[in-house]
Amino acid sequence: MLAPSALSFVFAAPLMAFAVYRRVRGSFGRQPIRTRRMTVRVAIFAVLIGLMMLSGLQNIRLAEGALGGVLAGGALAALLGLRLTRFELGGDGADCYVPNPWMGGALTALLVGRLAWRFLMLAPAMAGGAAATQGPGPGNSPLTMAIVGLTVGYYLVYYAGILLHHRRYKRALQAA
Repeated sequence: MLAPSALSFVFAAPLMAFAVYRRVRGSFGRQPIRTRRMTVRVAIFAVLIGLMMLSGLQNIRLAEGALGGVLAGGALAALLGLRLTRFELGGDGADCYVPNPWMGGALTALLVGRLAWRFLMLAPAMAGGAAATQGPGPGNSPLTMAIVGLTVGYYLVYYAGILLHHRRYKRALQAA
């Protein structure tokens, strides 16, 4: 019989792999602009940022790391990510955007690398059943919170920027 920590990993690992696959797939090639989905994503990322800031109730360093990451991610999206994104019309006349693959790939690699590092550092404690009593938990690192914040802040500002660009483009078409 598997230990509870191993059992949770068995269920969580495929979900995490699927999430990474979807994130990587969305970072390459032409993507249709789906305003409803992007609006929901912006709202979800805003809620995630709020929940990350609640970590400050446990440890202020965690909230500081998250806030620093969110601000850096938002600045990265505004100053670089949106400028490197190409906007074009698809074959069916629908609006599309082509994200810069290096930006999405680098953010995904950084996040997955950090989470893998934290897992490897905590694996011995989890195997011994002492995860609750020894050392910080998987999210109890300001650096981890900063990297998660970087990713969430980037995509919040990135999707909001795409929606703004799309709205301006539609208004320009209607005026012409």
